[in-house]
Amino acid sequence: MTKFTVNGNPVEFLMQPDTPLLWALRDAAGLAGTKYGCGAGLCGACTVHVDGKATRSCQVTIAELEGTFITTIEGLSDNRDHPLQQAWIAAQVPQCGYCQSGMIMAAAALLKDKPNPSDDDIDTTITNLCRCGTYPRVRAAIHTAAASLRAASSPSTAKPGGPT
Repeated sequence: MTKFTVNGNPVEFLMQPDTPLLWALRDAAGLAGTKYGCGAGLCGACTVHVDGKATRSCQVTIAELEGTFITTIEGLSDNRDHPLQQAWIAAQVPQCGYCQSGMIMAAAALLKDKPNPSDDDIDTTITNLCRCGTYPRVRAAIHTAAASLRAASSPSTAKPGGPT
């Protein structure tokens, strides 16, 4: 039995230890937001966070993850209200949409490490593949979300009810 935490909930998987995390999430946990793309760790459709780091879930086994904390697209926000999800919608990033959950998870890890990423940071970090070619919109959405996150985390200098 393998035990770790998924989206804040402790889970136990009675599966073969060499089962890729992707299949444990999709088949045993019923979390279908993490997509199967290539199965070789190249496309990034299966990206999740393992202890806060973007990880291709098709490339790690459940045995390797004992005691870790996993976040999937379903755990990123309760109501699709994460700034990245909102920026994705506003920038009309998805076309077919298949790669988007992995892209968003990779972008969330990037913004955690670099709250104000440059275009080069985005281009070198977000290595997920999108067959629809929405990369310019992905970059724009990441910049929008970064600005939103920075604004939300900076303390307001104006005091409500104070002098104007």
